Amino acid sequence: MTTFAENNHQKGNMRKIFSILATALLLTGIASCSDGETYQEKRDKEISAINSYIAEKNVKVISEDQFFAQDSMTDVSKNEFVLFEASGVYMQIVRKGCGQKLRDGETANVLCRFTEYNLMLGADSISLTNDAAGYAASVDKMTITNTSGTFTGTFDTSSRMYMVYGAGTNYTSLPSGWLVPFGYIRLGRPVNEGDETAKVRIIVPHKQGHLTASNYVTPYLYELTLERGR
Repeated sequence: MTTFAENNHQKGNMRKIFSILATALLLTGIASCSDGETYQEKRDKEISAINSYIAEKNVKVISEDQFFAQDSMTDVSKNEFVLFEASGVYMQIVRKGCGQKLRDGETANVLCRFTEYNLMLGADSISLTNDAAGYAASVDKMTITNTSGTFTGTFDTSSRMYMVYGAGTNYTSLPSGWLVPFGYIRLGRPVNEGDETAKVRIIVPHKQGHLTASNYVTPYLYELTLERGR
């Protein structure tokens, strides 16, 4: 059975963690964005970083047609990712999860464990996570709404993604790339033996990412584990 441990937040520790991560983020941004570069040069580097990840990890890119022909699933044994041409987002569904899809007109609280990789720094360069020892109390909380197949969402202000990327601007909206999986996964809470939460991997280009990704033309890879909250 796969579930999350939900405990009270350790406020003092979180302030320390936020300070460390904010400093690391600033240094990463400075290092990844050279003065005088044109947008096209930055965009070329972004494409190169994504392609390098695909080559290094032996990713098999499949079309949307093939994805839908496979019952909206990717073959993890072949390391398949579907490319959504319109957005440039790549997605791998590892598990669809237990429970039901978010229905039209429904709003749900969602709990998320995530790991974020900065692809400009390499395929295995973790820039942020709440899915590691010591972060049991740090599950990110989100509110997701399905309006006729269009998904919107916001982070709770206690979430690590918000604390690192949105706190200075009060920008609580989820990155557009994070919303892509909700059309295909099920949101439930594991109850029975064998029940599992949904898990996906997504490559998010800068236009579909958070404000820092957009500002620095940086692509990120995310591993997301998603569960319906209470």
